[in-house]
Amino acid sequence: MTSKENYKYRRIIVKAGTNILTGGSDELDEVFIENLVSQISDLSKVGREMILVSSGAVAAGRGAMKSLGKSSALPDRQVLAAVGQGRLMHLYEEAFAIHGIPTAQALLSRRDVNDRLGYLNLRNTLLSLLVNGVVPVINENDVVAVEELEGEVFGDNDTLSALVANLIDADLLVILGSVEGMYTKDPNIHKDAQLISVVEKIDDKVNQYAGPSSDIRGRGGMVTKIQAAQLATASGVDVVIANGMKDSVISRLSKGEKIGTLFKTSVSKLESRKRWMLSGLSNKSHIKIDQGAVSALKASKTSLLPAGVLGCMGKFERGDIVYIRDENENNIAAGISNYGSPDLRKIQGLNSDLIEKILGHHYGDEVIHRDNMVMLLND
Repeated sequence: MTSKENYKYRRIIVKAGTNILTGGSDELDEVFIENLVSQISDLSKVGREMILVSSGAVAAGRGAMKSLGKSSALPDRQVLAAVGQGRLMHLYEEAFAIHGIPTAQALLSRRDVNDRLGYLNLRNTLLSLLVNGVVPVINENDVVAVEELEGEVFGDNDTLSALVANLIDADLLVILGSVEGMYTKDPNIHKDAQLISVVEKIDDKVNQYAGPSSDIRGRGGMVTKIQAAQLATASGVDVVIANGMKDSVISRLSKGEKIGTLFKTSVSKLESRKRWMLSGLSNKSHIKIDQGAVSALKASKTSLLPAGVLGCMGKFERGDIVYIRDENENNIAAGISNYGSPDLRKIQGLNSDLIEKILGHHYGDEVIHRDNMVMLLND
């Protein structure tokens, strides 16, 4: 198997839309799904951290509920999603099991990403799954998220995949569809349409290249894909729109091969995350840590444990972004706190194994996990 050094990207999100999952039919293409899973599994085995954002629940439901035919009525789509989600996940579980890869399902809606604690819990869970070699399979929760089914929010999971890319600091978002990439014109109508290989910046000219949305099988289109690319690249993530039918397309893209249309990010993930965290900071609250904890954060980029906490100033809640300061009031870092200030005052200076005994609950051994922290040493 190819060595890890040949890969350009480490943490990769693959988004597969309804049209590519059905092959343009009304039901799921199991052969394509098996090939998709095989590519993701091979990359997972060589140390790539993989997440699959999959559409197709409604299509899977259509395969079981012939009576609803091609209905696009909202109640019918909710029924189809409810019936199809289990069938879709079962297909993925069986396909990944052949390769010895465990999977986990996550059904999301916009409110899960926007909610402060939901954001923190979701990020921590997804990162833990990746650390343990699990491939999360994510879909929007069509059964309860009416606005998504009406096509007003996620757009066939395009936007959802970009939000997840931002959430977990992905390196690459691959949006697979039935087209080669983004063209200057609709290639189905204009013979002189040219494929755009690289987009350095998404501006009005690029937005003009977008065509109409997909048909009844899906809710996405080039418009939502460009919007997703704009969101992800602003978060420090490269995005590629490519034809999912190309041979070994995911593996080739993971190595930096030029396929489809690459939307290049202009910021680093650190810059993006630092901006995001600093935008949510308040100078009214912070956590003070001892010199040993300061040294550990600087030298080893470790998580902040309660044993190193001397105290906290002000009031903050679990999920809030707070400064971490040394004994001289210098800002060392900023991060998302797993514990609110009332809880932290009870466990400061203690070993992590005493947290549950003292508080009666346990949100993790860390006050702030290293994946939810940005160092501010140069600020």
